[in-house]
Amino acid sequence: MDAKRTVKVSKYVSKHLRHQPERIGLVLDPHGWVEIDDLLRAAADHRFPFTRAELDHVVATNDKQRFAVEATRIRASQGHTVAVDLDLPEAEPPAYLYHGTVAAALDPIHAEGLLPMRRHHVHLSPDRETATRVGARRGRPVVISVDAGAMRAAGHVFRISANGVWLVDAVPPRFLRLR
Repeated sequence: MDAKRTVKVSKYVSKHLRHQPERIGLVLDPHGWVEIDDLLRAAADHRFPFTRAELDHVVATNDKQRFAVEATRIRASQGHTVAVDLDLPEAEPPAYLYHGTVAAALDPIHAEGLLPMRRHHVHLSPDRETATRVGARRGRPVVISVDAGAMRAAGHVFRISANGVWLVDAVPPRFLRLR
């Protein structure tokens, strides 16, 4: 499968597992899972056919590990705008986590902290390098350090997705460190 096709299939699957399953007639279970055969059939019915081998390639080669496969089912690992409960257990975060953004977003972040916006959680990276790549998707990246240890001590709940992204409901401004 060529790189261009891989990206197209990945974006299509991500869009429909995270944001618009109903657009192609999919119904996610409460935890975001859908039968792979149903996804393949729905995509074909909506004029974007791909094979199980192509889907397996996308899942295996995605550098962000956006998808989880369990037997005959698939789901997005995080980033949903549709209502799902990923059923992730609480996890003890490292002392610091990181958030990649751009300079234009800093004023509202300083005023309100990090908010999930249209998603269910704020996404945090385990290291500065990953946060830099995340921020670079929208321009020149700025990395914010999050005092996750202090947040946890203050009672905030952290979860970690299958692909290593840390999830939290919000990050109040007092836990942010711009370095």
